[in-house]
Amino acid sequence: MRLGFFSGTGPEGKGLSLRFAAAGASVVLGSRDLQRASRAADACNTVLGEPLILGMENRELFSACNIIFLAVPYARAVDAVVDARPFLHAGHILVDVTVPLSFRGGGVEYLEQEGGSNSEIIARQLPAGIPLVAAFKTIPAGVLARLDAQLNCDVFVCGDDAEAKRSVLEAASLIPSLRPLDAGPLRSARILERMTALAAWLNLHYKSKGARYRIEGL
Repeated sequence: MRLGFFSGTGPEGKGLSLRFAAAGASVVLGSRDLQRASRAADACNTVLGEPLILGMENRELFSACNIIFLAVPYARAVDAVVDARPFLHAGHILVDVTVPLSFRGGGVEYLEQEGGSNSEIIARQLPAGIPLVAAFKTIPAGVLARLDAQLNCDVFVCGDDAEAKRSVLEAASLIPSLRPLDAGPLRSARILERMTALAAWLNLHYKSKGARYRIEGL
């Protein structure tokens, strides 16, 4: 299992890369620009204390990885997937972590879209046979990047392809202090994205940066 972070040089991509690499996974950080990818990988490796993360151009990442995280800003996600279609092939799993939020005016707003969740909209752009799984939407990037912080929360994983979902649940289980939960079909992403909006609002209201979810009773 090799995990790739497509255009993953932003906070979410780097935070997830750090967690997975620290847990022993093989990780590649991608960018359209090789130098940018290499700089981001070097910065992560400095935090890790050893060279565990590789930097690659996005097109090379698709050849090297089977589980690929889409870690771009939500507004760029569809265009990024359209650009990536020539490089996707059987065996790839795309993991969407994007959430359509706006922070204008000092608040937080979930941006309703025709067609359901951002994950469902992205899934319609994928070639036949390439499954999309939604995951890691509700965990703040800043918390992921602090390796000394125990996550002590759940990660919700949803998708319509059972085998692909199992693979992502298995990958998520590598990260200590994180409990992966099967959150059902891909349409559950509509709920997860709104849960992220609520957590973001709580962070703003209570002047925190780490609000996240754990389900009791399971």
